[in-house]
Amino acid sequence: MTDRAIRNLAHLRRSASTARVLNLLKIYLDHGGEADWAERPLFRTPALNRSLIIKHRLRRDEADSFYLRRHVATKVVIPLDPSDLKAGGRYVLVGQRGFEGVMREAFGIDARHPDMITLGLLDRLPSLDPFLLREQLKRGGVEPAGCYFSISESDVRKMARFVEDEIRPLVTLSIGPDLDAVGSTRRLAGKIMSNDPRDRMETLRETLRLELDDYEEGVFCWKGFLYYKWILTSLTGEIAVVADAVRTVRPIGKLDRETRAWLDRGRAVLQDRILQTCADARRTLAVYDDAYAGLSTEGRPA
Repeated sequence: MTDRAIRNLAHLRRSASTARVLNLLKIYLDHGGEADWAERPLFRTPALNRSLIIKHRLRRDEADSFYLRRHVATKVVIPLDPSDLKAGGRYVLVGQRGFEGVMREAFGIDARHPDMITLGLLDRLPSLDPFLLREQLKRGGVEPAGCYFSISESDVRKMARFVEDEIRPLVTLSIGPDLDAVGSTRRLAGKIMSNDPRDRMETLRETLRLELDDYEEGVFCWKGFLYYKWILTSLTGEIAVVADAVRTVRPIGKLDRETRAWLDRGRAVLQDRILQTCADARRTLAVYDDAYAGLSTEGRPA
């Protein structure tokens, strides 16, 4: 299928991946000359490895494309002209009716091909943020190059102040509360959030006495905790607004008594689940907070 109406498709050429879009074309443009990208691709099929993977909210006319009812699908977009995304692209929805036939005809791969397995793993994800993405792929036995798991530069910029505030106690513990702590905090925050593999903070690795692989894994996980803490903190104000809106919104038109009672029960259940999910996330992050506090304020590693 051809799609010339994908909103802002041309803008994606310049933007990095997000929780909704995995921009493999930009990853190719940025890292295609690197040995790691060539040796450990996400997809073995070149066209797929330069595609755009999008978590797409289905329109009403698209819902019938699936055997089972769903609201969100994984759209694979192959640009018609990679140098001009305004030209649109050909796309397929993972799991749509006739999906295997489309993939066989378009790419010459069958249901047992590794790329089909990878697409299935991506389709089962609720979002494409780099930390969920890497963990899901790893569980499925797929371990591509690290360049596929970078946080977007936009999010890195937004997170900068938050990350500095988070790591300041650790820097202060290390060098003392003098004026240099401000600059050191900013530099360390920049290196933690950097997508540049050269920013490995070799001194910190040597101080922690970690092998390179263990150190890089630790920094990636640290970045993940900071990312999710930032997301939860950013959403806190909006969550209350959404929960209140769920409670007060009213449908248009007349309702019979049974429908009104069903909606009232649904509102209560949805509101409770929103608040419960946030509470669960906070409890999970509290494990990290307690361990980090022990290290940064008491000098006691977990």
